[in-house]
Amino acid sequence: MDVLTQIAQFILSLSILIVLHELGHFIPAKLFKTKVEKFYLFFDPWFSIFKVKKGETEYGIGWLPLGGYVKIAGMIDESMDKEQMKLPPQDWEFRSKPAWQRLIIMIGGVTVNVILGILIYAMVLFAWGEEYLPTQNVKYGVAVDTLGYQIGLRDGDKVLSVDNKVVENISKVPLEIILNKATSIQVERDGQKMNFDITEDDLSEMIKINIQF
Repeated sequence: MDVLTQIAQFILSLSILIVLHELGHFIPAKLFKTKVEKFYLFFDPWFSIFKVKKGETEYGIGWLPLGGYVKIAGMIDESMDKEQMKLPPQDWEFRSKPAWQRLIIMIGGVTVNVILGILIYAMVLFAWGEEYLPTQNVKYGVAVDTLGYQIGLRDGDKVLSVDNKVVENISKVPLEIILNKATSIQVERDGQKMNFDITEDDLSEMIKINIQF
């Protein structure tokens, strides 16, 4: 049952992506008064699972789940219909439209894909965000290596700030020091605030070994 559910979810997700992509071609074609003969989810060689005609457009679902297509009059597409090209161009055909309109119709699907990708990532970040350990929540302090000891830090020190500026994410403390060429780091040790200078030599060593807290 789980396998069937996963297959159904995959097909549904694929169907949504295909429909949105094809709408990217369909909508500008309609806006530019170009005749759209077919709008299909999945391919329909020889026969289709479902079809209905509304106005000048036939909407349907094919049986071959390898994509979808929008058949636009006067344009050679997935249907490979070349018969129209033998006749004189009509006002409502793709080939009669200005170049800028043809370009918008052709790149409409890719444009939708890019916008959709941005929206999906934005929604993921909005819902789950970035997981990190806040500096103030490091209750037992940090563990430092040889270079940290050279600066004056000790295991168990609680980082308060870098150049008296609070760094919210504990894992970004070394990056803050390196990128902003920090000259000092403030820590709490045994309940007391302590300040340690960071020299240019220390910075050079940090860049070489990428000191980790």
